[in-house]
Amino acid sequence: MIKIEPVSETSLIIYLGDQIDLQLTQVIAQLTRYLELHFAEQLIDITPSYTSILIQYHPLKINFKSIQVNVLAWASKELKQGEDRKLSSNDQYTIIRGKTITLPVYYDMSVGPDLSSLAKEKKLSIEQVITLHQQKIYTVCAIGFAPGFAFLASVDNTIATSRHAEPRLKIPAGSVGIADQQTAVYPNDSPGGWQIIGNCPQQLFSPNTDPISPFEVGDKVAFEAIDRQTFLDLGGEIWPNWK
Repeated sequence: MIKIEPVSETSLIIYLGDQIDLQLTQVIAQLTRYLELHFAEQLIDITPSYTSILIQYHPLKINFKSIQVNVLAWASKELKQGEDRKLSSNDQYTIIRGKTITLPVYYDMSVGPDLSSLAKEKKLSIEQVITLHQQKIYTVCAIGFAPGFAFLASVDNTIATSRHAEPRLKIPAGSVGIADQQTAVYPNDSPGGWQIIGNCPQQLFSPNTDPISPFEVGDKVAFEAIDRQTFLDLGGEIWPNWK
């Protein structure tokens, strides 16, 4: 059941569900695309997340009621098949398959200080942790808490793990982490509590490019293990004594 609520005089939030799942991610990606295609001039910003979409709009160009009517009309058309959310395939904005992005990752204790402890916790070898992490194709379910930070679902249950009780003050850009059943790549140096198992040398956020990040909700992400020399050749950095 879709619920639309005002947040302020120039923003609203659309709730599309209350449980995180990949079908809901697809619905959110489709509605986001619909809004981008049809209301580019009226909307200031569209921020999709796991179960909702936050919208900021120009109050002189469109109002809450108009957005509400259009979203509900879209929902009536595209979600009429019910709970399984099998969407029509005959519309330019209903087929949002998302692109697939392959990211190189150097899995090693020198850039992934939690790799060994995670393996020990799960009673696995380091090689098994690496294999389990890179064998899945992940879905971008949300973008935040920092620009370009894509929340990817879901890691194999075998390597799902909790965040650190005390976050690190600085995690290097490119760090690949796991938190619960999510995985992500830190696009910039930042504090964080995720369990770090490797590093991606590819730049994933640049405020001077368009788009500023390669990720959109609904995209697929694959990880590919690389060796130390390839990591360095691609611009990767190893922080001495990082823990």
